[in-house]
Amino acid sequence: MMLFDAHLDLAMNAMEWNRDFRLPLEEIRQREAGQTDKRDRGQGTVCFPEMRKGGIGLCVATLIARYVKPGNPLPGWHSPEQAWAQTQGQLAWYREMERQGELRQIRTREDLDEHLAIWENHRDEPRPIGFVLSLEGADSIVEPGLLERSYQDGLRMLGPAHYGPGTYAMGTHTEGGLNPRGRELLREMDRLGMVLDVTHLSDACFFEALEVFQGPVWASHSNARALVPDQRQFSDEQLRLLLDRGAVIGAALDAWMLVPGWIKGQSNPANTPVTLQDAARHIDHVCQLAGNSLHCCLGTDLDGGFGREQGPSDMDSIADLHRIGDLLSGMGYSPEDLRNILQGNGIRFLNRNLPSRGSI
Repeated sequence: MMLFDAHLDLAMNAMEWNRDFRLPLEEIRQREAGQTDKRDRGQGTVCFPEMRKGGIGLCVATLIARYVKPGNPLPGWHSPEQAWAQTQGQLAWYREMERQGELRQIRTREDLDEHLAIWENHRDEPRPIGFVLSLEGADSIVEPGLLERSYQDGLRMLGPAHYGPGTYAMGTHTEGGLNPRGRELLREMDRLGMVLDVTHLSDACFFEALEVFQGPVWASHSNARALVPDQRQFSDEQLRLLLDRGAVIGAALDAWMLVPGWIKGQSNPANTPVTLQDAARHIDHVCQLAGNSLHCCLGTDLDGGFGREQGPSDMDSIADLHRIGDLLSGMGYSPEDLRNILQGNGIRFLNRNLPSRGSI
C-alpha cells in the first residue's frame, strides 16, 4: 500500500544540506564523506528513489526558516525578511522538482483524488511523489497579512513555532503563551481555512491556541510524554484534547523522542538501544487513549537535522517504514488498523480539510 508521511523537511535538505534528492541514497552519502559542518553528514535516510522504493507516495513537506533575535543561540536568520527569502528559495526548489516530474503539489481535495488515482492505476510507471505544503515555524511570515500570499502559493498547514522563542509563539523548551501577533496569525489562518499544526508549541501556547483557533488541528510529528518525559512531547491531557478535535498525530522517529535518556551528541544506536519497536509503542499509546486506530499516522521527520546516527538502529532509509506495520501487526493490530495508521488517517484528514478547487 502507498504510505503517507506527515512531516518531511525536503526543501531544507535540498537548500541548506545541499542534497540532491533525485540521486540514489548511497551517492548522497558518499558525496558527504568527510564533511563535518552538519552532525548527520553521510547519514541521510531520505531521497526520492528510497521514497518510491518504500511506497511513500504522499507526504506533508515543509518550508522552514527561523528568525533569531540578538542573544538567541539557535541557528537562524537575522531578520524576518531574510527568513522569508529563504522559504521562497525552498518554494522555488519544490516548483522545479514539480517541473521535472519528481513531485506533485497537492493544493485541493481534487488534486488529492487525482494523485491517489495515479498511484493506484500506474504502478509500473514512474510516479511523482505528492506533497502538501506546510510551514514549520511562522517566523518567516513578516506580518500576518503576508500569509494570504503563501496560501495562494499552496501553503495549507502552519506550525506557529519551532525550537526556542518565536515571533508569534513560544516553541520547544521555552515557556510562555501567545503574543497579540500570534493571536492575529491564528485568526488569519482561520479566515483562510488553514490547518494548525500544534507540534513544537510550548505548553501554554498549546492550550491558548486550541482556545483561539477554531479550525482543524493536528500534530504532524509528536510523540507521547508518558513514554519519554520532555516538553517536546504531548501529555495525555494534551493528546485527549487533540483527539476531541478530530486530530491526527504523527509519530516522529528522532531517537531522543522515542526513548528516555537519549543525550544528543553522546547517545547513538550502539550505546543507547532504539528501534522501530519504540515508535510502535508511541503509536500504540495514542491508539489506546483514543480507543481506536483512527488518530495516528507516521510523521517521521526523517533527515530533519538527524540521520542514522540518531534514528532507530533497524532503519537504514525511509524505505524501511513498512516495518512499523509488521511490528504493529505483531502487537495485535488488524490489517484495517494498519491501513488507517500507515495511510488512511492522513488521507482522510486531508480530504476533510483541504479546500475544493472551486472555493479558492
